[in-house]
Amino acid sequence: MSSDPRSSSGAPAAHGPLGALVLSAIGVVYGDIGTSPLYTMAEVFSPANGVPLTAEAVTGAVSTLFWALMFVVTLKYVVLVLRADNRGEGGILALTALAAQVAGGRPGRRAALLMLGVFGATLFYGDSVITPAISVLGAVEGLVVVAPGLSHAVLPLSLVVLVALFAMQRHGTAAVGRLFGPVIVLWFLTLGGTGLWQILREPAILAALNPLHAARFLAERGWHVFAALGAIVLALTGAEALYADMGHFGRRPIQLAWTGLVLPALALNYLGQGALLLQDPAALANPFFHMFPPAWQPAAVVLATLAAIIASQAVISGAFSMTRQSMLMGFLPRMAVRHTSAREQGQIYLPLVNWALLVGVLAAVLAFRSSAALAGAYGVAVTLTMLITTVLAYVVVRRAWGLPAWVVGPVTALFLVVDVALFAGCAIKFVDGGWFPLAMAALFFTLMSTWRHGRALVLEAIRRDGLELAPFVQELAASTTPRASRVAVYAVADPSTVPQALLHNLKHNQVLHERNVILNVRFADQPWVDPAQRAEVEALAPGFWRVRLLFGFMETPDVPHALAACAAQGLDVPLFDTSYFLSRETVVPTPGEGMVAWRERLFAAMSRNAGNAAGFFQLPDNAVVELGTRVQI
Repeated sequence: MSSDPRSSSGAPAAHGPLGALVLSAIGVVYGDIGTSPLYTMAEVFSPANGVPLTAEAVTGAVSTLFWALMFVVTLKYVVLVLRADNRGEGGILALTALAAQVAGGRPGRRAALLMLGVFGATLFYGDSVITPAISVLGAVEGLVVVAPGLSHAVLPLSLVVLVALFAMQRHGTAAVGRLFGPVIVLWFLTLGGTGLWQILREPAILAALNPLHAARFLAERGWHVFAALGAIVLALTGAEALYADMGHFGRRPIQLAWTGLVLPALALNYLGQGALLLQDPAALANPFFHMFPPAWQPAAVVLATLAAIIASQAVISGAFSMTRQSMLMGFLPRMAVRHTSAREQGQIYLPLVNWALLVGVLAAVLAFRSSAALAGAYGVAVTLTMLITTVLAYVVVRRAWGLPAWVVGPVTALFLVVDVALFAGCAIKFVDGGWFPLAMAALFFTLMSTWRHGRALVLEAIRRDGLELAPFVQELAASTTPRASRVAVYAVADPSTVPQALLHNLKHNQVLHERNVILNVRFADQPWVDPAQRAEVEALAPGFWRVRLLFGFMETPDVPHALAACAAQGLDVPLFDTSYFLSRETVVPTPGEGMVAWRERLFAAMSRNAGNAAGFFQLPDNAVVELGTRVQI
């Protein structure tokens, strides 16, 4: 739980003047898409794509890049998708929860939407591995332009930067975060300034603003158009961040940052790189760094590396947030979550996720060894996520907004055509590295779907084997069992059955407490829950209450704080006079119905290694009693 003020939607209100929010949004949201100019143009004209380095092709490629930014990022995300928020929160999981809410009463449709959204979320983990690898490699490769003899140092230096970046995560991003905005603003001003300088030297590139050049460029590629699109999509990576980070800054600051600085800077830089190639085709070796005068190139390498680190930081932080949302929505087991800021609830650190990402990033760098090689792996996850976002947004617009199909259908179809074309362009690079993010997504999807299904089987087993709560406590309340003068809170997954911890306490200690609370904690398909709707208190019998607590998937479940608020409903749960009894389930895979044997064993292993429930629910360590129970699935 948090004491932050809430907006009318229930989400934390955005604090500070609009200018400060815009600055922060530039630093956090646009780092990924802002580092795309480091490698995109060189990849478009890679020999493998079959695009000739002619004046017509350069103009057409730049035109395609410009109009891709206008259509996919500006129209789809900035204008339309940002409006499909879940009580102020964005991101594919928030959109999935909203789509599932409005999908109607058919459980099959709701389950399908949830699985589709979860698969989209797993793709983000692949992006979280490739973005740091390609961004840092692309920046450090500028050393080769400054000093060709240092080419051997690119790989080890990139590894050092990445290890240092992930090692910093445990300290939090609060201190570094204050530098994000100004550094990225300087980065975008540099992008725009160098691009404008090259445009002034070769104004003919301005013809690329005519969309006919983009259409001609794509038409002339024939079947090779997909290879060209697979490179063009590199300029769009990071578009999902606009939506994912909306809850931190609000829609308007993100829109203002895009239209006021980011889009003009990116457009000028791509136009400038095109102008440079028209003047000097030999600059194709690294068109970005060749835009700078030789005396400025060392400073450009340093600035690019800082921008790459910031872009990577934003993706890593996003992976932490995505994991916590997945845990609270029931798709991942509990993990250790450390809050790195006393004021900002969103600044968290998950050690397991951090080191797992580092292993993946280092493996990607060592396997691909250059940003050009990594470009083959980049884009597949991004374009699939874009495609899933379009489908989920259609459900929200039709069901939640109530717009007619004849309005929504054609627009959605147009977006789908573009999304499918971009994905096809990336899919042809499957054997060149596109398999990497898909393999990671498949791994995470297997873990998340197994956990979700396994937890459902555990709940079913508890209901099947458990005792009905209401008659049991009625009989127990009338018994002469000795009473201890404290409050006992029994956490239970199914509030209609007797907690196993209560049965064990009676069996082994032969004692009851004066007040016994049967507690069930649930998480809603929305990011925030109004504190007035947090707790539902029901008296069952003398000395027995059933309490249901509801949290949003963006909230930290502070159970003692929530129980203390139950005093307004007639139940006093004092902090220092309360004991928490938890049942720690040992899952026993058995033959028969349920999941296949290997998935049951996987679920059992995940359950054994799940994080501590006491820490997850903010329970005081010296007031927790854990009692084991075996559950067969």
